[in-house]
Amino acid sequence: MARDRLAALRAQRQVGAGQGAIEMQSVPSASQLAPVPPNGSHSQNTSSMPAFYDEVTSIQEEIAQFDANVNAIADLHARSLNALSEQDSATNTSQLVELTESTRALSNGLSKRIKALQVSAPGSSRQDAEIRKNRITLVHGKFVETLQRYQSVEQQYRQQYKDRVERQLKIVKPDATPEEVSAVVNDTQGGGNEIFRLAISSSNRYGDSRQAYREVQERHQDIQRIEATIEELAQLFSDMAVLVEQQTKQFDDIEATAAGVEADTNKGISEVDVAIKHARAARRKRWICFWITVVVILAAVGIGVGVYFSQNPPGSSSSSSGNSTSSG
Repeated sequence: MARDRLAALRAQRQVGAGQGAIEMQSVPSASQLAPVPPNGSHSQNTSSMPAFYDEVTSIQEEIAQFDANVNAIADLHARSLNALSEQDSATNTSQLVELTESTRALSNGLSKRIKALQVSAPGSSRQDAEIRKNRITLVHGKFVETLQRYQSVEQQYRQQYKDRVERQLKIVKPDATPEEVSAVVNDTQGGGNEIFRLAISSSNRYGDSRQAYREVQERHQDIQRIEATIEELAQLFSDMAVLVEQQTKQFDDIEATAAGVEADTNKGISEVDVAIKHARAARRKRWICFWITVVVILAAVGIGVGVYFSQNPPGSSSSSSGNSTSSG
């Protein structure tokens, strides 16, 4: 009859239990790994560029924390699969549940904070808008990369938990059919438990069978938690995909508005230049008209004076007076 490696490990737990307990102490608690308030309460007003830079830096630090949490979760999964005693298994499960909940709050908070970065500051220049776009793309990419790694870790250990459940069934019922294995592994409509109970009742290894059944129940709980996490990660992926579309449209609108403002500004400058040229030309024409008028006036005065003196020479009046006197 097939024997599971777990049975061999338990046979040696008197030797390895002490070492296992010491190793368990090295796993950081969830409060140490993710001391972040949930629901993105760190989010702040990023209308100014200095505030925006500060928020981006803070988000990058928390993404690094998120990544560290994923590493710790992978380590706890591995320890859970290789636990040497029920006490070690219970301790692992407790730490894993706590860390998973803390990481869920952290990832949801990061998602909200990254979304909040999209809110464009009124009156942002085209250069500031481009800087914001590049920084948001950077943190978004790092966050999605960590989400993908987290999803990969959960999928990997979900399969390993299912493999363990299958091995435990083969301990109790070595001749289990593929359909029975699938029913126990996936526990569809509670059929897996019934198959296990029937297998235990007909097994001549009652103690090992009961232990295998208890572990199968624990693994089903682990699998359910992992599947819930995978569903949440899928929703976060969807949210981030929508965020990319919104970000692209928003910054396209900003660039279009900035380009329109720039075109209007250039047009205004051009029109001002034309107006200045027209004003200078008009002023020059006014001066020309003024001087023409002055010249015309002076010419008219000169002509008038000339006509007057041509009709009334200066010596004609005195000659007229002398002739009158002599005739008298």
